Amino acid sequence: MTFRAYILGAAAGGGLPQWNCGCNNCNLAREGTIPALTQSSLALTGDGIHWAILNASPDIRVQLAATQALHPTGLREVPLSSVLVTNGDIDHIAGLLTLREMQPFDLFATQGIHDVLRQNPVFDALNADVVTRQAVGLETPFTLAPGLQATLFPVPGKVPLYLEGDDVQTDLIGDQTVGVALQAGDHTAYYIPGCAMLTDDLRARLRGADMLCFDGTVWRDDEMLRAGLGRKTGHRMGHMSMSGPDGSIAALADLDIARRVYVHMNNSNPVLRPTSPERAEAEAAGWIIGQDGMELCL
Repeated sequence: MTFRAYILGAAAGGGLPQWNCGCNNCNLAREGTIPALTQSSLALTGDGIHWAILNASPDIRVQLAATQALHPTGLREVPLSSVLVTNGDIDHIAGLLTLREMQPFDLFATQGIHDVLRQNPVFDALNADVVTRQAVGLETPFTLAPGLQATLFPVPGKVPLYLEGDDVQTDLIGDQTVGVALQAGDHTAYYIPGCAMLTDDLRARLRGADMLCFDGTVWRDDEMLRAGLGRKTGHRMGHMSMSGPDGSIAALADLDIARRVYVHMNNSNPVLRPTSPERAEAEAAGWIIGQDGMELCL
Protein backbone atom coordinates (compact mmCIF):
# COMPACT_ATOMS: atom_id res chain seq x y z
CA MET A 1 0.00 0.00 0.00
CA THR A 2 1.11 3.56 -0.64
CA PHE A 3 -0.32 6.97 0.08
CA ARG A 4 -0.05 9.49 -2.71
CA ALA A 5 -1.85 12.80 -2.93
CA TYR A 6 -1.99 15.93 -5.05
CA ILE A 7 -3.10 19.31 -3.79
CA LEU A 8 -5.59 20.22 -6.51
CA GLY A 9 -6.30 23.62 -4.98
CA ALA A 10 -4.53 25.30 -2.06
CA ALA A 11 -6.58 28.50 -1.77
CA ALA A 12 -9.64 29.31 0.29
CA GLY A 13 -12.92 30.44 -1.27
CA GLY A 14 -12.38 32.87 -4.14
CA GLY A 15 -8.94 31.53 -5.02
CA LEU A 16 -5.88 33.62 -5.85
CA PRO A 17 -6.37 36.01 -7.49
CA GLN A 18 -9.94 36.53 -6.37
CA TRP A 19 -11.90 37.95 -9.28
CA ASN A 20 -12.98 41.16 -7.54
CA CYS A 21 -9.94 41.79 -5.33
CA GLY A 22 -7.15 44.26 -5.95
CA CYS A 23 -5.06 43.43 -2.87
CA ASN A 24 -1.30 43.06 -3.08
CA ASN A 25 -1.39 39.26 -3.27
CA CYS A 26 -4.05 39.18 -5.99
CA ASN A 27 -2.24 41.76 -8.10
CA LEU A 28 1.04 39.87 -7.75
CA ALA A 29 -0.69 36.64 -8.80
CA ARG A 30 -2.27 38.35 -11.83
CA GLU A 31 1.11 39.54 -13.05
CA GLY A 32 2.70 36.15 -12.41
CA THR A 33 5.06 37.29 -9.66
CA ILE A 34 3.60 34.76 -7.20
CA PRO A 35 1.76 31.53 -8.05
CA ALA A 36 -1.96 31.70 -8.67
CA LEU A 37 -4.02 29.17 -6.70
CA THR A 38 -7.36 27.48 -7.25
CA GLN A 39 -9.85 26.70 -4.51
CA SER A 40 -9.48 24.05 -1.83
CA SER A 41 -9.35 20.39 -2.92
CA LEU A 42 -7.15 17.31 -2.52
CA ALA A 43 -6.86 14.14 -4.64
CA LEU A 44 -5.44 10.96 -3.14
CA THR A 45 -4.94 7.26 -3.76
CA GLY A 46 -4.03 4.23 -1.71
CA ASP A 47 -3.14 1.91 -4.59
CA GLY A 48 -1.95 4.24 -7.35
CA ILE A 49 -4.93 3.36 -9.55
CA HIS A 50 -8.17 4.41 -7.87
CA TRP A 51 -8.49 8.01 -6.72
CA ALA A 52 -10.66 9.96 -4.31
CA ILE A 53 -11.20 13.71 -4.19
CA LEU A 54 -11.68 15.56 -0.93
CA ASN A 55 -13.92 18.60 -1.53
CA ALA A 56 -15.22 19.50 -4.98
CA SER A 57 -14.20 23.10 -5.53
CA PRO A 58 -15.72 25.41 -8.17
CA ASP A 59 -12.38 25.05 -10.01
CA ILE A 60 -12.53 21.27 -10.28
CA ARG A 61 -12.69 21.11 -14.09
CA VAL A 62 -9.41 23.02 -14.37
CA GLN A 63 -7.90 20.99 -11.53
CA LEU A 64 -8.77 17.66 -13.16
CA ALA A 65 -7.37 18.83 -16.50
CA ALA A 66 -4.10 19.81 -14.80
CA THR A 67 -3.67 16.44 -13.03
CA GLN A 68 -2.62 13.68 -15.38
CA ALA A 69 -3.29 10.91 -12.86
CA LEU A 70 -7.00 11.81 -13.01
CA HIS A 71 -7.33 11.94 -16.80
CA PRO A 72 -9.71 9.49 -18.55
CA THR A 73 -8.22 6.09 -19.23
CA GLY A 74 -10.80 5.22 -21.90
CA LEU A 75 -13.75 6.66 -23.75
CA ARG A 76 -15.75 7.21 -20.53
CA GLU A 77 -13.48 5.53 -17.99
CA VAL A 78 -11.84 7.62 -15.29
CA PRO A 79 -9.76 6.67 -12.24
CA LEU A 80 -12.08 8.62 -9.91
CA SER A 81 -13.76 6.33 -7.39
CA SER A 82 -15.26 8.80 -4.96
CA VAL A 83 -15.69 12.35 -3.76
CA LEU A 84 -15.92 13.33 -0.10
CA VAL A 85 -17.00 16.76 1.16
CA THR A 86 -16.01 17.99 4.61
CA ASN A 87 -18.63 20.74 4.94
CA GLY A 88 -21.33 22.50 2.95
CA ASP A 89 -19.33 25.60 2.04
CA ILE A 90 -19.74 26.75 -1.56
CA ASP A 91 -16.02 26.39 -2.24
CA HIS A 92 -16.29 22.71 -1.26
CA ILE A 93 -19.53 21.65 -2.98
CA ALA A 94 -20.02 23.82 -6.08
CA GLY A 95 -17.71 21.59 -8.12
CA LEU A 96 -20.16 18.72 -7.73
CA LEU A 97 -22.23 20.38 -10.45
CA THR A 98 -19.30 20.00 -12.84
CA LEU A 99 -19.27 16.26 -12.10
CA ARG A 100 -22.85 15.77 -13.35
CA GLU A 101 -21.83 14.16 -16.67
CA MET A 102 -23.39 10.73 -15.95
CA GLN A 103 -20.13 9.49 -14.46
CA PRO A 104 -20.40 6.87 -11.70
CA PHE A 105 -18.75 7.62 -8.36
CA ASP A 106 -19.58 7.49 -4.65
CA LEU A 107 -20.33 10.77 -2.90
CA PHE A 108 -19.40 10.55 0.78
CA ALA A 109 -20.46 13.02 3.47
CA THR A 110 -22.06 13.09 6.89
CA GLN A 111 -25.83 12.97 7.02
CA GLY A 112 -25.90 16.63 7.99
CA ILE A 113 -23.97 17.63 4.87
CA HIS A 114 -26.06 15.35 2.67
CA ASP A 115 -29.15 17.07 4.08
CA VAL A 116 -27.75 20.43 2.95
CA LEU A 117 -27.23 19.08 -0.56
CA ARG A 118 -30.65 17.47 -0.62
CA GLN A 119 -32.37 20.72 0.31
CA ASN A 120 -31.06 22.37 -2.85
CA PRO A 121 -32.60 20.67 -5.91
CA VAL A 122 -29.83 21.89 -8.22
CA PHE A 123 -27.72 19.03 -6.85
CA ASP A 124 -30.24 16.57 -8.26
CA ALA A 125 -28.20 17.12 -11.44
CA LEU A 126 -26.02 14.39 -9.94
CA ASN A 127 -28.10 11.53 -11.28
CA ALA A 128 -28.88 9.07 -8.49
CA ASP A 129 -28.64 6.20 -10.99
CA VAL A 130 -24.88 6.74 -11.30
CA VAL A 131 -23.79 8.85 -8.31
CA THR A 132 -24.36 7.00 -5.03
CA ARG A 133 -24.76 9.24 -2.02
CA GLN A 134 -23.17 7.54 0.97
CA ALA A 135 -23.95 8.94 4.44
CA VAL A 136 -21.06 8.30 6.81
CA GLY A 137 -21.30 8.40 10.58
CA LEU A 138 -18.70 10.16 12.67
CA GLU A 139 -15.91 7.95 14.00
CA THR A 140 -16.96 5.16 11.65
CA PRO A 141 -14.16 3.82 9.39
CA PHE A 142 -15.09 3.19 5.75
CA THR A 143 -13.40 2.46 2.43
CA LEU A 144 -12.97 5.73 0.56
CA ALA A 145 -11.26 4.04 -2.39
CA PRO A 146 -9.47 0.70 -2.82
CA GLY A 147 -6.50 0.64 -0.47
CA LEU A 148 -7.64 3.78 1.32
CA GLN A 149 -9.58 3.85 4.58
CA ALA A 150 -11.13 7.01 6.01
CA THR A 151 -12.78 8.14 9.22
CA LEU A 152 -14.67 11.40 9.67
CA PHE A 153 -14.46 13.25 12.97
CA PRO A 154 -15.93 16.55 14.17
CA VAL A 155 -13.84 19.72 14.34
CA PRO A 156 -14.96 23.10 15.68
CA GLY A 157 -16.53 25.18 12.93
CA LYS A 158 -19.78 26.75 11.78
CA VAL A 159 -22.55 26.23 9.29
CA PRO A 160 -22.02 27.54 5.73
CA LEU A 161 -22.41 31.28 5.22
CA TYR A 162 -25.66 30.85 3.29
CA LEU A 163 -27.21 29.01 6.26
CA GLU A 164 -26.18 31.49 8.94
CA GLY A 165 -28.86 33.03 11.10
CA ASP A 166 -28.73 35.99 13.47
CA ASP A 167 -26.80 34.04 16.09
CA VAL A 168 -23.71 32.33 14.67
CA GLN A 169 -21.76 29.77 16.67
CA THR A 170 -18.27 29.64 15.18
CA ASP A 171 -16.99 26.69 17.25
CA LEU A 172 -19.93 24.35 16.71
CA ILE A 173 -18.96 20.69 17.05
CA GLY A 174 -21.12 18.23 15.10
CA ASP A 175 -21.37 16.75 11.63
CA GLN A 176 -21.47 20.05 9.69
CA THR A 177 -17.66 20.51 9.75
CA VAL A 178 -15.42 17.46 9.79
CA GLY A 179 -11.85 16.41 9.43
CA VAL A 180 -10.73 13.25 7.66
CA ALA A 181 -8.38 10.60 9.02
CA LEU A 182 -6.81 8.66 6.16
CA GLN A 183 -5.17 5.26 6.45
CA ALA A 184 -3.16 3.56 3.69
CA GLY A 185 -1.17 0.57 4.92
CA ASP A 186 0.87 1.72 7.91
CA HIS A 187 0.55 5.42 7.05
CA THR A 188 -1.88 7.86 8.65
CA ALA A 189 -2.66 11.32 7.30
CA TYR A 190 -5.21 13.96 8.25
CA TYR A 191 -7.05 16.52 6.14
CA ILE A 192 -8.63 19.43 8.02
CA PRO A 193 -9.26 22.39 5.69
CA GLY A 194 -11.49 24.21 8.17
CA CYS A 195 -11.01 24.45 11.95
CA ALA A 196 -12.02 27.20 14.38
CA MET A 197 -9.90 26.04 17.32
CA LEU A 198 -7.70 23.15 18.42
CA THR A 199 -9.35 21.16 21.21
CA ASP A 200 -7.56 18.73 23.52
CA ASP A 201 -9.31 15.82 21.78
CA LEU A 202 -8.11 17.02 18.39
CA ARG A 203 -4.55 17.46 19.64
CA ALA A 204 -4.56 13.92 21.00
CA ARG A 205 -5.87 12.57 17.70
CA LEU A 206 -3.21 14.28 15.59
CA ARG A 207 -0.23 13.33 17.72
CA GLY A 208 2.17 11.08 15.82
CA ALA A 209 0.56 11.55 12.40
CA ASP A 210 2.63 10.92 9.29
CA MET A 211 1.11 13.98 7.62
CA LEU A 212 -1.34 16.77 8.38
CA CYS A 213 -2.97 19.07 5.82
CA PHE A 214 -4.44 21.85 7.94
CA ASP A 215 -6.50 25.02 7.71
CA GLY A 216 -4.24 27.96 6.81
CA THR A 217 -6.91 30.53 5.99
CA VAL A 218 -5.37 33.58 7.67
CA TRP A 219 -1.99 34.47 9.14
CA ARG A 220 -3.48 36.67 11.85
CA ASP A 221 -7.03 36.84 13.11
CA ASP A 222 -7.68 40.48 12.09
CA GLU A 223 -5.86 40.19 8.77
CA MET A 224 -8.77 41.09 6.52
CA LEU A 225 -9.78 44.05 8.68
CA ARG A 226 -6.24 45.46 8.64
CA ALA A 227 -6.05 45.09 4.86
CA GLY A 228 -9.45 46.72 4.34
CA LEU A 229 -10.75 43.59 2.61
CA GLY A 230 -13.66 42.77 4.90
CA ARG A 231 -15.26 43.17 8.30
CA LYS A 232 -14.81 39.63 9.62
CA THR A 233 -12.02 38.13 11.65
CA GLY A 234 -10.70 34.68 10.94
CA HIS A 235 -12.49 33.44 14.06
CA ARG A 236 -15.79 34.88 12.85
CA MET A 237 -15.33 32.95 9.60
CA GLY A 238 -14.75 29.73 11.56
CA HIS A 239 -10.98 29.54 11.04
CA MET A 240 -8.08 29.79 13.47
CA SER A 241 -5.07 31.89 12.50
CA MET A 242 -1.61 30.51 11.79
CA SER A 243 0.28 32.92 14.05
CA GLY A 244 -0.07 34.14 17.61
CA PRO A 245 -0.36 32.32 20.94
CA ASP A 246 -3.71 30.79 19.92
CA GLY A 247 -2.67 30.10 16.34
CA SER A 248 -2.11 26.71 14.74
CA ILE A 249 1.69 27.01 14.60
CA ALA A 250 1.86 27.33 18.38
CA ALA A 251 -1.00 24.93 19.10
CA LEU A 252 0.54 22.11 17.06
CA ALA A 253 4.19 22.80 17.80
CA ASP A 254 4.74 20.09 20.40
CA LEU A 255 2.97 17.30 18.53
CA ASP A 256 5.05 14.65 16.78
CA ILE A 257 3.72 15.21 13.24
CA ALA A 258 6.15 14.18 10.54
CA ARG A 259 4.91 16.51 7.78
CA ARG A 260 2.78 19.63 8.19
CA VAL A 261 1.14 21.28 5.18
CA TYR A 262 -1.03 24.37 5.11
CA VAL A 263 -4.00 24.34 2.73
CA HIS A 264 -7.13 26.51 2.28
CA MET A 265 -5.26 29.85 2.41
CA ASN A 266 -7.13 33.09 1.90
CA ASN A 267 -5.99 35.53 -0.79
CA SER A 268 -5.07 37.98 2.02
CA ASN A 269 -2.57 35.65 3.69
CA PRO A 270 1.03 36.98 3.47
CA VAL A 271 2.51 33.45 3.45
CA LEU A 272 1.40 33.25 -0.18
CA ARG A 273 4.33 35.55 -1.01
CA PRO A 274 7.45 33.33 -1.09
CA THR A 275 9.72 36.12 0.19
CA SER A 276 7.52 37.37 3.02
CA PRO A 277 8.75 37.21 6.65
CA GLU A 278 5.53 35.40 7.55
CA ARG A 279 6.32 32.66 5.03
CA ALA A 280 9.82 32.34 6.49
CA GLU A 281 8.40 32.09 10.00
CA ALA A 282 5.93 29.36 9.05
CA GLU A 283 8.59 27.35 7.22
CA ALA A 284 11.06 27.74 10.11
CA ALA A 285 8.37 26.18 12.31
CA GLY A 286 8.32 23.14 10.03
CA TRP A 287 5.32 23.98 7.85
CA ILE A 288 5.02 23.51 4.09
CA ILE A 289 2.94 26.13 2.29
CA GLY A 290 0.72 24.15 -0.06
CA GLN A 291 0.66 24.92 -3.78
CA ASP A 292 -1.58 23.72 -6.59
CA GLY A 293 -0.15 20.56 -8.12
CA MET A 294 2.07 19.75 -5.13
CA GLU A 295 2.57 16.00 -4.76
CA LEU A 296 2.55 14.50 -1.26
CA CYS A 297 3.71 10.92 -0.79
CA LEU A 298 4.16 8.68 2.23
